Amino acid sequence: MKWRCTRCGKPHAENDPPCDECGHNAFEKAIVRVDEIDAQSDTGSEPIPSGTVETGPEYVWACTNCGREHVRNTPPCSRCGNPDLDRVERTYEGLERDLATPSWFEVAKPYLPVFAGIAIVIALFATGIVSPSILPGIGQPSPPDAPGNGSVEAGIDLEATERAIHDRLEEEREPSESRTYGTGLAAYAEYQNRLRVLSDFANETPDEPNSDAFDHRCGDTRPQEGPAVVTGVSVEDYPDEAELADGVVAELLSIYSDGIRTGFDAEGVDVHVAPNGDIYVFYATC
Repeated sequence: MKWRCTRCGKPHAENDPPCDECGHNAFEKAIVRVDEIDAQSDTGSEPIPSGTVETGPEYVWACTNCGREHVRNTPPCSRCGNPDLDRVERTYEGLERDLATPSWFEVAKPYLPVFAGIAIVIALFATGIVSPSILPGIGQPSPPDAPGNGSVEAGIDLEATERAIHDRLEEEREPSESRTYGTGLAAYAEYQNRLRVLSDFANETPDEPNSDAFDHRCGDTRPQEGPAVVTGVSVEDYPDEAELADGVVAELLSIYSDGIRTGFDAEGVDVHVAPNGDIYVFYATC
């Protein structure tokens, strides 16, 4: 044998790759290498300088249907099952393109709509258009529905009244006893106030919320509670929010006295008009 496979060493009569044994596409002359001189001397044959020859182009077996290349002529095609394979010269056109690393934009392009959606949601939350509280487990608990009204009654803005109550109470305090108005405390007061209305007018007793679920800024201290009910009058008896705030403050002072004036750092108020016209007030502080 004059030729042998450079990979597995199988001898062949002609320089006609690929190898029948392993499918390799390079043969070399079956000559004795320098490191085989000792072995040749045992048989008395002449050592021949080792070396390889240019074997020419490499060949593969290509499917005549889909073009899939195979190392050996072993039909059918592994891709489409076609039984016809043709011997063709292997070329490496497009190899550089196939091995090129895609840019980050090409990798991310299919996911751009997802990224855009996430960005829009974050923007809605960041700008306040959508409250994070709509997501489960995020934000303060939403207060339960209760009969009556907690926003506007007889043309009086009850939410504006709540702020006016805080301003009126500040007038009763020394500068060193000033309190901030806490929106978390106000949310807690609203929840508790509606629970009272539900209990009195709908015969319902929902579970009380965990105060830690509210952003009341009281640390580990539970907010102090001050419920009150203004009866015998109607919201219609007050011309504006300031007059209604004066009436509520007078009621709170009569019940809690100096507890309303001193000893705490923040407060929140909720006002709710019950179905019978009574004014339910809940005061929270810490």
